[in-house]
Amino acid sequence: MKIDHIGIATRQLKEAIALWQDALGLEVDSTEVVGEQGVRIAMLPIGETHIELLEPLTPESPIGKFLDRRGPGIHHIAIRVDDIRMALEQLKEKGARLIDETPRIGAGDCLVAFIHPSSTNGVLLELVQQQ
Repeated sequence: MKIDHIGIATRQLKEAIALWQDALGLEVDSTEVVGEQGVRIAMLPIGETHIELLEPLTPESPIGKFLDRRGPGIHHIAIRVDDIRMALEQLKEKGARLIDETPRIGAGDCLVAFIHPSSTNGVLLELVQQQ
């Protein structure tokens, strides 16, 4: 396993991209709208991982609600796994609270599933399986 990306919630994707480009010289690898999750994202590679900037499409989306409660900042850490279904089963057996019992399609057509922060010391954890 390794860290796939770190998700950062932002109100304005364009402004957030400019900050990461100007401050650190990072470039955008890809952008996309993930309608199912109600976000527009930009992926910026850094080392072997990515920074994923997340802008809500609506205030009612999960990222929109997160921004209302907590403001901009780190939203989640994503870990790449080889077999997401097996990882979910193992976590469930060990008593982890799963947000997603089964994987769904995420950015880049990857399979993704979220683990509730109450099971991971307050950190929203995303599992990612590349297809």
